[in-house]
Amino acid sequence: MSDTQTPDPADPAGKPLPEGGWSEALLRLEGAVVVPPTESAFVQAAGVLHADGRHCPEGALWRKWRPLTTAPAMPAGEPPVLEGRWIWGGVLWQHFGHFLAESTGRLWAIPRVPEADGILFVPKRPGVGDQVAGFQRGFVDQLARGLTIRVATEPLRVEQLIVPGQGFGLGPIIRGTDVYRAAVQERFGADIPAEGPERLYVSRSALGVGRGGLIGETRLEEYLAAEGYEIFHPQKHPMEVQVARYKAARQVIGAEGSALHMFAMVARPHQQVAVVLRRRSSASNFIEQHIESFGGRAPLAVQALRRIWMPEGTKAKRMGLGELDFPQVEKELAAGGFVGGRRGWSDMTDEEVLALIGSRADGMRPQVTRTRRKRAAASAE
Repeated sequence: MSDTQTPDPADPAGKPLPEGGWSEALLRLEGAVVVPPTESAFVQAAGVLHADGRHCPEGALWRKWRPLTTAPAMPAGEPPVLEGRWIWGGVLWQHFGHFLAESTGRLWAIPRVPEADGILFVPKRPGVGDQVAGFQRGFVDQLARGLTIRVATEPLRVEQLIVPGQGFGLGPIIRGTDVYRAAVQERFGADIPAEGPERLYVSRSALGVGRGGLIGETRLEEYLAAEGYEIFHPQKHPMEVQVARYKAARQVIGAEGSALHMFAMVARPHQQVAVVLRRRSSASNFIEQHIESFGGRAPLAVQALRRIWMPEGTKAKRMGLGELDFPQVEKELAAGGFVGGRRGWSDMTDEEVLALIGSRADGMRPQVTRTRRKRAAASAE
């Protein structure tokens, strides 16, 4: 299909689309074979085969414009039989953000198949085995408490496999299908009462600079605390507490990252959200689109970086450290009604920046952002 042709949402060989089509369909297979990956790779041969060995494209995991799981070979010999009725969950990621974005896209089927014995995944990384992390268990419990989660580490023939379309993920499908959003908004966190302050800052500062982040984020926290924001480190709290805080807040500011995908699951139109960007990439675009589609209100994207410090030898944007332009952050947040804008937030000196980067500074290279270049050119004029 050429780029000028309109994709057919009913064609399972094409990417899932939020408008529906196969991404909202339920396929019931008798005797399907589930094949886990045998090696760690970005694109893997894994997924679902029909009973006769034909590939089931509806079971593939898509990201953006291509599937990350491709047709596996039919296993040699007869696989063990998994009895019962199972919902195909797809690929189980151990990374929190990728789990939210790429392992939950089929869970809209849970209320549609109440008789299911559980959810069946394959691991993203074979070396992880059948491990189920606490946050994975916690997310599923918000949709169906106690529902069995099974991870196939060897090929299995499944007595009955329900294959839901991919209703959510990275790419155009980040906005979610109608049925996916409805299932999440009806069930996720429904039994958790809102509890917490009206102003909340969702921080990454406790994660450390090794995962990428904002240089001087603790300084931003001090400025926001003076404006009445509670500084919240979601990874230090169980999922129920996270959901309660997110439901209670009227104004939410967050450092761009995985936690905002969790917030988006319970976001509502009355909530104002600002995302402080630490990079500019498709990942941040996906977070903004997720919040807007599920919450019904576009977030304010605060693009106020002086420089982005990148480790030598890598192009991975997630590893970059964003150096905040504090006067610009205050200006943009004030324009959006998040802060008063009269305190005069000040920038860090180069010495303070290098001290915060610490021993990693010798292996980092700074990149002047486009916004900073424009300001420098304006000053020169």
